Amino acid sequence: MIILASKSASRRAMLGDAGVEFDVMPAAVDERALEAALGAVPPSQVALELAKAKAVSIDGGEVPVLGSDSVLSVAGERFDKPTSRAQAAEHLRYFSGKEMVLDSAAAIALGGYVRWEHSDQARLTVRDLTEDFIERYLRAEWPEVAQCVGVFRIEAMGVQLFEKIEGDYFTVLGMPLLPVLRALRELEELPA
Repeated sequence: MIILASKSASRRAMLGDAGVEFDVMPAAVDERALEAALGAVPPSQVALELAKAKAVSIDGGEVPVLGSDSVLSVAGERFDKPTSRAQAAEHLRYFSGKEMVLDSAAAIALGGYVRWEHSDQARLTVRDLTEDFIERYLRAEWPEVAQCVGVFRIEAMGVQLFEKIEGDYFTVLGMPLLPVLRALRELEELPA
């Protein structure tokens, strides 16, 4: 049994589908304040620091706490989840024809200390998006994609945004699942 320090539906689904027993206790971490405190570090480091902060923010006692986060950058600019449908459309217009770099990280804390951490990166090439497609896409996917950095769910209609994807599928979903499972086996939270 572990604690997932996230309210992400995709992270819950990944763990559940993999047969991991877990409770959900969303972390109360001020992500924007932590990002500001980190300054000009690479997005991969931001994702990792956010994952670690979430993992140590929950007092799990003897139960491992899994924190995870993803950071998206396009043309050197970091993007957060859209705050409105209009902003989601703006993001999609900006992403059109460009490469997204998605850094996903995870950390496991035990007794308030990070015992394991890992980050991974995926590159997603967005096809040229028309205004008509963006409108149809948001009509179908909003508000679900409001909770998704990059305004997409790869397991749903979001796959239509891309012409090429390089990287691990689970990393694209928002957590490097295979390394997480390996770490849980090493911590004897899953059978070897």
